[in-house]
Amino acid sequence: MRAGISLRGDFDAEGLRRLARQSKHAAQARRLLALALIYDGGSRSDAARLGNVTLQIVRDWVLRFNERGPDGLIDGKAPGPKSLLNDQQRAALAKAIEVGPTPYLDGVVRWRLCDLAQWLWEEFRVSVSEQTLSREVRAMGYRKLAARPKHHAQDPQAIEDFKKASPPQWQRSQAGPLKGNE
Repeated sequence: MRAGISLRGDFDAEGLRRLARQSKHAAQARRLLALALIYDGGSRSDAARLGNVTLQIVRDWVLRFNERGPDGLIDGKAPGPKSLLNDQQRAALAKAIEVGPTPYLDGVVRWRLCDLAQWLWEEFRVSVSEQTLSREVRAMGYRKLAARPKHHAQDPQAIEDFKKASPPQWQRSQAGPLKGNE
């Protein structure tokens, strides 16, 4: 059986135990203690038992520790999937949103997400769902704005007449305060 990957030389077991005591991340402290056992001359199997993991995971910890030090043993956030749109496509999308659709070419009078998704497919052959496109458009700083509809024959005077006029201020009622049954 061949020897395991060696740990970096700028740390020792006592230093890792000190870092584990100071750590605010329980998982990082557990990993540091397992690696401290290896620094003390313990086997990788012992470190795996101490960390309650497999040998492969201990090997991954050693690689992360060698590459980034103790900070490499903190659980990070997963990066998630790569964006479907590149910077050039985002710039073209922003320009299309700013200019707006051309009714006789695009077949619409205002952009909806489904129309923008279709436009992206026709321009760049990139298939984007409406949900993903909504997230991209919001990240670019755009919000959905819709004007409140107004009837073309609406009479402004009728609106004012319909509104209820309330008294200018509250007034105390003429009846005295209510008294309980005595």
